[in-house]
Amino acid sequence: MTFPERFSNLPAYAFPRLRALLDHLEPGGPVVHMTIGEPKHAFPAWVTDEIVAHAEGFNRYPPNDGTPELQSAIAGWIDRRYGVKVDAATQVMALNGTREGLYNAAMALCPEQKNGHQPLILTPNPFYQVYAVAAQSVGAEARFVPATEASGHLPDIASLPEADLDRVAIAYVCSPANPQGAVADRDYWKALIALAEKHDFQIFADECYSEIYRDTPPPGALEVAKEVGADPERVLIFHSLSKRSNLPGLRSGFVAGGPESLRRIKQLRAYSGAPLPLPLQKAAEKVWNDEAHVIENRRLYAAKFDLADKIFADVPGYKSPEAGFFLWIPVEDGEAAAIKAWTETGIRVLPGAYLSRDVNGVNPGKTYIRVALIAPQNEVADALTKLRNCLYG
Repeated sequence: MTFPERFSNLPAYAFPRLRALLDHLEPGGPVVHMTIGEPKHAFPAWVTDEIVAHAEGFNRYPPNDGTPELQSAIAGWIDRRYGVKVDAATQVMALNGTREGLYNAAMALCPEQKNGHQPLILTPNPFYQVYAVAAQSVGAEARFVPATEASGHLPDIASLPEADLDRVAIAYVCSPANPQGAVADRDYWKALIALAEKHDFQIFADECYSEIYRDTPPPGALEVAKEVGADPERVLIFHSLSKRSNLPGLRSGFVAGGPESLRRIKQLRAYSGAPLPLPLQKAAEKVWNDEAHVIENRRLYAAKFDLADKIFADVPGYKSPEAGFFLWIPVEDGEAAAIKAWTETGIRVLPGAYLSRDVNGVNPGKTYIRVALIAPQNEVADALTKLRNCLYG
C-alpha cells in the first residue's frame, strides 16, 4: 500500500511529545494537569436544558452555515462587542470550533500563486499548530515570524522584506496571544491592516481568548478594520464559546468577514464541513446572547492571575499576561523544567518549545513553560506555589 508523503514531515503534536517526555517518569506528588487549555469553570446550567428541549433536532440534518437564529445571535454579539454591524446571512458562518474554521478558511481562500510565486502564509512563533498545517495543505510556504519579548510577544510582520510581503496571502495573528497572553492594541491592528492593504493579503484574526481579560476589552481586528475603512474582505475573525463560556465540548464557533470570503468558505464547507447538530445550535444561540456568565468567568480568572502575580512576583523575567488564561513563564530550559516539575511535584506543564518551531536554529519557546490556570482557585494557588518553589527555589 502506498501512503501520501505530504504530511510525513509534520513534527509530533505537542501533547504526544509531552507524553513521551514524562509518562515513563514517576510523578513526585499528586498529579495536577496544567498543560491543556480546557476550561474547568462551570458553564451555564441552562445549556443542558436547551439541548434537551430541542433534542428532536437530532433527527434532522443541520444547516451547514448555522441556523438563521444562530447567525443572527452571532451578528448581534459582534455588534454589541465591537460596534460592527455584519449581515448575518452573508458575513457570518457557524463553525464546529475555531480550529475547523482556521484550517478551512485557508483551504478556501489561499491562492495557488501570489504575484507569480509560491504564496506565503505567516504564523506567529510560538503558534497554534493548525496554522502551519493549513499552510502545508494548500501548498503555501509557512513563514514563522518570531513573537518574542522583543516584539511584545506579537509577530513583527512589518520587519519582513518587501519581496516576502508581496508573496504573503494570509497572516494568522492570535490576540490575545496563545501562549503569551499579549494583546494586539489598536495601533498594532492599524499598522498590520495598512500593511495588508499595501501588499494585498488577508488577516486571519484568531480571537478565541478575547473575552478573558484583566481590565480593558481587547480591541478586535474587524473593529479596527471598520474604523480605518479597510477593504471588507481584508480581515476575518474567528471566535468560539470554548473559552468565553467554558464550553469546549459544545464546539460552537464562528468566522465573520467580507461576503465574498464567506461565500467561498461556505461553498467549500457545503462539500466537506461538519455542521453543529441542531440542539447544540439552539444552545449556542442562547449562550451567545448571554453575558452574565461571561462576566463571572472573567472574574474567576482575574482572581487567579492576581494570585499568580503575587506568587511569581520575584521571578526574573515573569510577565503578567494581559489576557487569556495561560502563564508564559521563563525558565532556563522548558523540557528540563517540565521534567523537574513532574518528578518533584506531580505538576504537569508544557515546554514552550512544543508550541514553537526552530528557525535558523532558534526556538523562541525553548526557555519558557506554558501553565494553564483552568483549575479552581485553591488548586491553582497550591500548584503555583509548589511550582515556584520547585523551579526557582
